[in-house]
Amino acid sequence: MCDDTTGHVEASFGSPRQAPGPAVDPIHLEAVDEVSVTVLVDNFYDALVESAPGVKRPGFGAGFAYARQFEGGRTPVGMVAEHGFSAVVSVRRGAERSTILFDTGLSPDAMVTNAGRLGVDFEDVQAVVLSHGHFDHAGGLEGLAHRRGRKAMPMVIHPLVWTRRRLAMPGGDFEMPTLSRRALQEEGFEVVERRFPSLVAEAGILITGEVDRTTEFEHGMPPAHQHWVGTGWEPDPLVLDDQALVVNVRGRGLVVVTGCGHAGVVNIVRHAMRLTGETRLSAVFGGFHLGGRAFEPNIAPTVEHLAEIGAELLVPGHCTGWRAQHALAAAFPDAWAQSSAGSSFTLQATDPS
Repeated sequence: MCDDTTGHVEASFGSPRQAPGPAVDPIHLEAVDEVSVTVLVDNFYDALVESAPGVKRPGFGAGFAYARQFEGGRTPVGMVAEHGFSAVVSVRRGAERSTILFDTGLSPDAMVTNAGRLGVDFEDVQAVVLSHGHFDHAGGLEGLAHRRGRKAMPMVIHPLVWTRRRLAMPGGDFEMPTLSRRALQEEGFEVVERRFPSLVAEAGILITGEVDRTTEFEHGMPPAHQHWVGTGWEPDPLVLDDQALVVNVRGRGLVVVTGCGHAGVVNIVRHAMRLTGETRLSAVFGGFHLGGRAFEPNIAPTVEHLAEIGAELLVPGHCTGWRAQHALAAAFPDAWAQSSAGSSFTLQATDPS
């Protein structure tokens, strides 16, 4: 992705929106029999985390690499961990199975390396969905394109994914890499822009589109996070392209997968429930964006609201931050699970179809 095409982006599409009551246009999200979430890229990898019912950990069983300093000339390899996120989400309804790639990590090679070590076949992936345009969620598109060649693949994004952004820091500004529509299309990705909720592959996978902001504490990014508005840089607190993936598992409720969770994980869960009319929360995976001084004040109210909602499984990763991980693990000892690159979680329906 070397093209520097940025174009003019709209500055903002509104402030946080109050969304009381049921959704005006609810989404009928048909329940599935099974969902599997395989974490391809995360900030953390631990080969000693044990597998459990419904959870498969790779350990050191991910293959071998040449290393002549060892007898036999090889050594076991694990997963590549980096500041980024990527997951393969596979759902089954009856005999029909659909697989979506949600985000692609930071570097061009980490996601495809881990996928190869796990035996994940990208030929089974029917579409790519980007949670938002930040580079630590889109960097692996380069490796995916090289692995697949120029075969056509749908890519579902929010229209603001092309936004030019920077971090205005005291020590110097850092302008983030900006995605190029032309480069993506040349590599075979069929770009589908959707601002509103939509179903992917007609297989019980919902992409939320823009998330309604209804909490009083999830304010988004600090002023240092900025976007280009055509004539200059302005604060971009909302990251309006932030969206999540939602699946409804029969008898258990919603499974929500976030990228960074810039909209706030409580906002995202509330939005998913309001869209679908489903009041049960089965699991939440992905970044909760509670790391760092700007977001740590949100830890306590996030824990409080998640306790009110209730969840069978919480697998926070990526940008959640160690303080939030400790707080969530302490508050939800039976629900919290360690996210680790290479881990696969499977949830099956409890009600007969």
